[in-house]
Order: sequence, then C-alpha cells, then structure tokens
Amino acid sequence: MVNVKSSRFLAGLFIIPFLAACSAGGGGAAPRPTPPLGAGGLCGDGACSGSAQNCSQDCAASSPLAPIETPASSETALPAFEAATEPNSYWVTNPSSGARLYVRVIRPDSWDGAALPALTLVPGGNGFSAGFLRPPRSSAQTIADAGFIVILFDPDGRGQSEGVEGQNGFIQQDGLAAVIQFAASLPEVDAARMGLVSFSFGITMAAGALARAPDLPVQFLLDWEGPADRNDTGGCDADRMGHLAGEVACDDEVFWSEREAVTFMGQLPIPYQRLQSERDHVQPDVNHAILMVNTAVTGGVPWVRLNDLPPNQTYDSAAPPPMLSDDLDRQLDAQVIQYAQALFGE
Repeated sequence: MVNVKSSRFLAGLFIIPFLAACSAGGGGAAPRPTPPLGAGGLCGDGACSGSAQNCSQDCAASSPLAPIETPASSETALPAFEAATEPNSYWVTNPSSGARLYVRVIRPDSWDGAALPALTLVPGGNGFSAGFLRPPRSSAQTIADAGFIVILFDPDGRGQSEGVEGQNGFIQQDGLAAVIQFAASLPEVDAARMGLVSFSFGITMAAGALARAPDLPVQFLLDWEGPADRNDTGGCDADRMGHLAGEVACDDEVFWSEREAVTFMGQLPIPYQRLQSERDHVQPDVNHAILMVNTAVTGGVPWVRLNDLPPNQTYDSAAPPPMLSDDLDRQLDAQVIQYAQALFGE
C-alpha cells in the first residue's frame, strides 16, 4: 500500500495553522456521531435527531442548503475577472462577497498549448496558494508536470485575496465555485475533465461548493484526510482536536451549519475518493474518514471509495478496515497524481 501523507504538505502554509491549533482547548464536548450503518442507529431512520451533525441524510430537509447560482443553473455570466500582474495569474471576483480572489494557473513545463485536464487544489486549515508553491520543486508544478493544469487560489481574506476570512463557510464556498467557473473558461483547460482536490479542512469548502452548486463542471472530488464535523474541527469531543478548538462555541448551530463537511457529503453529485492513512495528520483515529464515506454512500453519491478498497462500501468504526501505510510519508504529490489519473480514466 502507498501512503498519502507528505511532509512537504504538512510543512505548507495551509497545514501549519491547522496543526498549530490542535492542542488548543475546546468547550462543551459533543458526542461523535455514529457512522450511518443502517442498523437502527441515528442515521437512515428518516428522523432528524438533533441536527445535520448527527445524520446529514435525515436532517437535510430541516437544514436546506443555500444554493450557489452558476452559469449552468441561471442566466448569470461568468464571474468577473481580470489579469493580474504576475504571469498566468488572475483576479476573480467572488459574487457573494465582491472580493477579488487571487488565482494562479500552473502549466506543465513542457506544455505544448493543448487543452489539458485540470485540478483545482483547495488548501487545508487557513492556507492559500503559497502552500503549494514552496521551493525547490513545488507541489503544484510536480502535479502539473504529470499532465495537468493546476488551479490555485487564495480564498476570501487569505494570501493576496481581498475579503474577510470565513472559515470555509458559504461565502468562501461561493468563491471556490467562481474560481472553478472561471477555470473552465481558460483555453488551456479541458472543461470536460476537471477535478477538485481538497486537503484537510479544505474538504468543507470543497464539499459545500459542490453540494450547493451541483452544475459545476467537476468530474470528481479527491479528499485527503478531511475532517467530518465540529468534533474534528472545533474540538467538540473528548479529543479536543481541530484548528477552531476554543474559537467557536460547539453549540453555535448557525456557524456550524455551513462548516461541517459531513452535512454536504450525501449531496455530492459526483464521484468521491477518500484518501486516509493509518495515522491521520491531526485526528487520533480514522472515525471521521468512515463517517464521511458512510454518509456519501448512504446518501446516494454516484461512486464512493475509501483508498483502494472496493467502491460503495460502508464500514464500522469499531472495526475499521486497513488504511494506507504511513511508511512512505513523502508521497502525497505522487498519490494525488495517481488517483487523479485513475479518476479521469487515464
């Protein structure tokens, strides 16, 4: 088995703020939701027991998502954009906030001008594009040189972008949707072959954008070790893990209604691939991975797979399947390439 964890990514700007806060305390412990195994538990019985945190498919009707208007679902035009000063860089306006978001397009060094499949990378923690551009050989360029156009961006309030930090809520999800719409219009991008790759907390922004804008031109979601809910992100269980631990009240339902990835997982309109190592980069167990996969499967997502296991399976968190090895901990770039190529059918 190959590992999906990379020291390069863990050293990046998008992971460091996330890890730095993991030891912070949190208040008001909340029980971790039971993965929906369809055996008479909270999930799958048609009753919403508390909130979407407990079971997204049963609580979806009582917690409707605010849709994102996209060109495919409305008469609106592409988001406003303009060229930035740096080569292959742009400013794309988030229609929800009005903020100009910095977008960087990375081509293969040997690019011959042909349209290529594209991967939009969503940073973890409170990270931004610089985390993927660290020398001497950036992750973005390594992935691009495998035959992809790589789309990087700074969410609202981060890096070079305007706006206010939103902790991956609806406004930053809307910004990601605008970036994807813009990327599909680029001549170097094959708009029929676009994938979304999220890292750690980036899954919340990615899953929210896809669930709320199902017409986005994205063929798959590739998720590396993303947290499922407030327990993982806000330190709301006994483990007290997460970069928002102690920063947001665990019973702030308005805040968390936009920021728990599991809320969106059952509504993904495209295939979902989860990458998970035996030792998560933050969490003390892999229960969050099982919760995410189970919710996607029971929610009817078209195709769901955990690592290299058979697709469309649910799992018991009390007896989790073997995860990817931690032995090769500098292979994340290679794993993104490998899984993206497979998901594109290459």
